[in-house]
Amino acid sequence: MRKGAATRLRIVEAAAAEIRERGTNATTLDDVGRRSGTGKGQMFYYFPEGREQLLLAVAELEAERVFDDQQPYLSELTSRAAWEAWRDLVVELYRDQGLHCPLGVLIADVGRYSPAAQAVTAQLVRRWQECVRAGIEATQATGEADPALDADRTAAAVIATVQGGVTVLLSTSSAEHLEAGLNLCLDHLLL
Repeated sequence: MRKGAATRLRIVEAAAAEIRERGTNATTLDDVGRRSGTGKGQMFYYFPEGREQLLLAVAELEAERVFDDQQPYLSELTSRAAWEAWRDLVVELYRDQGLHCPLGVLIADVGRYSPAAQAVTAQLVRRWQECVRAGIEATQATGEADPALDADRTAAAVIATVQGGVTVLLSTSSAEHLEAGLNLCLDHLLL
């Protein structure tokens, strides 16, 4: 059982890496097999429904990476210093990952080809927004954030800013818009 789970994960990670580097349309099962050291028989054993099932597994993996990459900062948004540390991490993370970031895979690539992958992306956005909203409410409780702000609406704007900034980064290789957008959000949020 453990060996099977490791093989399945190796296939998903290989597919994710190929998609990050080459895009969904250019990635073939042969590419994934070469990278993962598996044959088509093994791939169809773990993904009997084929390519769409594999893309869904990639979407799930990348969604977890987006969330996990922001920890522990995302779960500790309770002060100006915590928000600034999270912002710095997000900007640095996406600047360093560039065209190969998991969020870009979800937004610009895999999510466009599968309704199931779109559902995974929507679930990530909801979960991410809930964390940011909880951070806003916690920061409001400490008196460091504007108490009049609608926490859910502001959280939605923060998530949209990150996604928009990453989309611009994918198009220009510059994190300038991401950083500017997050700075504006924090200026609006924090006292």
